[in-house]
Amino acid sequence: MNVSEAVAARILELCKERDMTVNKLCTISAVTQSTVNDIVNSKAKNIGIVTIKKLCDGFEISITDFFDTPYFKELEQEIK
Repeated sequence: MNVSEAVAARILELCKERDMTVNKLCTISAVTQSTVNDIVNSKAKNIGIVTIKKLCDGFEISITDFFDTPYFKELEQEIK
């Protein structure tokens, strides 16, 4: 799993935990539907921290909470 796949998985996990659609997340976080769709479909390769912060605000969690998951703790080194 790479970073963009981990971000996508985490967003979908948080939506499921909160019984929230991706569309609802877009609305409450003020991130466009196309941006979030690109993220969750692993089409976005360079996801900005500002975008992640807005999504965290929509989830009502901190950035620390977003990244505090095995998805990110178990990432392999991408530069080899």
